[in-house]
Amino acid sequence: MRFVTRLAPETQQLLKTIEQKSKYYQIRHRAKSILLSYQGYKITQIMLILNISRNTIYNWLNSWEKNGLNGLYSLKGRGRKSTLNEQQELKVKEWIKSHPKTLKIVQEKIENEWEIKISKDTIKRLAKKKGMGWYRFKKR
Repeated sequence: MRFVTRLAPETQQLLKTIEQKSKYYQIRHRAKSILLSYQGYKITQIMLILNISRNTIYNWLNSWEKNGLNGLYSLKGRGRKSTLNEQQELKVKEWIKSHPKTLKIVQEKIENEWEIKISKDTIKRLAKKKGMGWYRFKKR
């Protein structure tokens, strides 16, 4: 069994505030798990209360022990990395400008040029990221 054994009163109050007012549910859950652990709840009980796996709770407790309050927050750079590099994105931006109404052509160019399969939705997201608008004509 693992417990958070020492929490200063100020830290407890801060964790309660974070649990109640944080805009991100993950951070609220992490703060609540630290408080529950400090109150003597077992890992199994915390699992049931928060509906979180044992490993996740252990990861949160480890992060708390190593980093304190900073351990509640997620690190940057999570998620899938971009399929295209920066140079390819600039080239795709040019193609979108030359064919703004038919992303299928842009999609085919990407596949022919770099042998990368990419969806039209991904191309739309890329256009939005690069500050471009995209639209299509509705069929009547």
